[in-house]
Amino acid sequence: MNIYTTDKIRNVVLLGHGGSGKTSLAEAMAYLAGLTSRMGKVTDGNTVSDFGKEEIKRQISISTSMIPLEWKDCKINILDTPGFFDFVGEVEEAAGAADAAIIVVSGKAGIEVGTERAWDICEKYNLPRMFFVTDMDIDNASYRQVVEDLTEKYGKKIAPFHLPIRENEKFVGYVNVVAEKGYRWEGKEAVECDIPDANKEYLDNYRETLMEAIAETSEDLMDRYFAGETFTENEIRSALRVSVNDCSIFPISMGSNTLCQGIFTLMDDIVKYMPSPDNCKVAGIDLKTNEVFEANYDFSKTKSAYIFKTIVDPFIGKYSLIKVMSGVIKTDDLLYNDEKQVEEKIGKIYLLQGNKPIEVTELHAGDIGALAKVTAARTGNTLSTKAHIIRYGKNELPKPYTYKRYHAVNKGDVDKIAQSLQKMMHEDQTIKAVNDAENKQMLLYGMGDLHLDVIVSRLLNEYKVQVDLTEPKVAFRETIKKTSDVEYKYKKQSGGHGQYGHVKMRFEPLGDTEKAYELEEVVGGAGPKNFFPAVEKGMQESVLRGPLAAYPVVGVKGILYDGSYHPVDSSEMAFKMATIQAFKNGFMEAGPILLEPIASLKVTVPDKYTGDVMGDLNKRRGRVLGMNPAGNGKTIVEADIPMMSLFGYCTDLRSMTGGRGDYEYEFSRYEQAPSDIQDAQVKARADKVAENNAE
Repeated sequence: MNIYTTDKIRNVVLLGHGGSGKTSLAEAMAYLAGLTSRMGKVTDGNTVSDFGKEEIKRQISISTSMIPLEWKDCKINILDTPGFFDFVGEVEEAAGAADAAIIVVSGKAGIEVGTERAWDICEKYNLPRMFFVTDMDIDNASYRQVVEDLTEKYGKKIAPFHLPIRENEKFVGYVNVVAEKGYRWEGKEAVECDIPDANKEYLDNYRETLMEAIAETSEDLMDRYFAGETFTENEIRSALRVSVNDCSIFPISMGSNTLCQGIFTLMDDIVKYMPSPDNCKVAGIDLKTNEVFEANYDFSKTKSAYIFKTIVDPFIGKYSLIKVMSGVIKTDDLLYNDEKQVEEKIGKIYLLQGNKPIEVTELHAGDIGALAKVTAARTGNTLSTKAHIIRYGKNELPKPYTYKRYHAVNKGDVDKIAQSLQKMMHEDQTIKAVNDAENKQMLLYGMGDLHLDVIVSRLLNEYKVQVDLTEPKVAFRETIKKTSDVEYKYKKQSGGHGQYGHVKMRFEPLGDTEKAYELEEVVGGAGPKNFFPAVEKGMQESVLRGPLAAYPVVGVKGILYDGSYHPVDSSEMAFKMATIQAFKNGFMEAGPILLEPIASLKVTVPDKYTGDVMGDLNKRRGRVLGMNPAGNGKTIVEADIPMMSLFGYCTDLRSMTGGRGDYEYEFSRYEQAPSDIQDAQVKARADKVAENNAE
């Protein structure tokens, strides 16, 4: 592939709902650009961008893939993203690296929740965007309905560039709204034809919409528009390029991916109207001067690049996907990674066409490529020179809140599983593996149940290790509400020296559940002073697993006020054992209760779903604290909710809100668990003890 300068590059991300046709659109574009000799199909598992085993098996995109195409003396870097919400981290990374977006909408399904989320991501990254309506070869696809719905949702900035020509329920051509010309497909060619009468009314309406949008781009054009003047085609196209770049117009085009119709004009429009990187602004910090470094994709400035994604594959190796922010990156360059504080020599530079690496000698500012074997590099790192150490802001990725407990099916695989998960976390930063030592469990976090299923499946198929997912253990705590007074005498005689330890202790609530325990010795009491450290060790061991349901104990004060010892038989071990037994008895006599963790939850949903969400939170023992408007017709519902009630919440919230709800939470405090929850936990512990004894 040729080397392209900054002005000849277009970085475009494909966004949209799952199943709207992003991958098949990328496939049609690759075919038209001569990258492939025949179009692959998602159902056949032979597309350029869906090359992973899981993607082929599930017939969905799971990770972002890159397809660089050459078109009309330009290079279009296509970033094909997943449509399912569980893989939103991949979408965010791609959107952060792109300069423009195509939001793909199915003409059959119309606007879906994924369309709305794609729009929100474009707003977040301020991306110029256009819509492409697919499935126009299907009978019940309605371009007109999609245009109306988009205009109603996003205003008069929506500007149709084309409209379909249909004959006998078949998609046979299109009308170019800008040029006011009709075209009919004859084989692969689009031949000019008369505009059918059925299209003329819509053409007038769409052109009027387009002219209004263009007139609003400048006062001069506005005056001419109101004076009844018509704009020339060159004026229209020039105004459109400016308007698309500054997000004041959002064009709509349409076609059929499977028939490769409408794709030629789409690629032309990308080159004509989408911004090249030199029209975009980007800045970092020069760490040597602490001044803002205006990179702005200027090839004449010092070299710098941002790693926006990492691919770690057991078969094709590790690649760091970079976007060159300034200068020209060449083979054998020495680049410094300030976060890892290492300087590494760049080996080969690649363009990735799906999973196929193509070697190039250099990448100009604004271009996207891949570096192999940059050992220390991680997603979010900046590469620059030691003379000018630059750092760019990292993309904000969503935090994973869905988690399950995992354990190795084969105990010998524990280390291998940890290493495999580490590699996957380098690749996907919305995966998190946590060692919950307190509850003796390993937790796997992801963006949803599908995400976790894919992780488990990848571990098995790619890394040859098997894990089971189960519901995690809740981090309950045990404490007391009353006081108790107990004594315990530990005596053992088995020939020779015996064991003797005798303690009298009081237990009472400490009033502070942040601390596990406090131990006090009554001054002047008859307690065995030299064995006080042994009593402390007994307390220390006792609070690790409470007598009630084997959860850690908090907020207990122990007072050692008396006891006795034997000059020969008493030992540290005897007093430790006496304390452990005294603690068990005293704890159970002091009104033991179970404390459950409470989370502060924020749920962001469209206004119409607030009633459903609040009703569901009440069922989950949540306490709604208030509602705050979030703008754009959304409300934030704030509530306190037991952590155990959040299991499965991600799936239920999506189901309730049609995928439009988001939530986040953090641990807040501990509260007394209801008696039914406590009884269930105590019974579960008793059943487990009985089961172990039976074995």
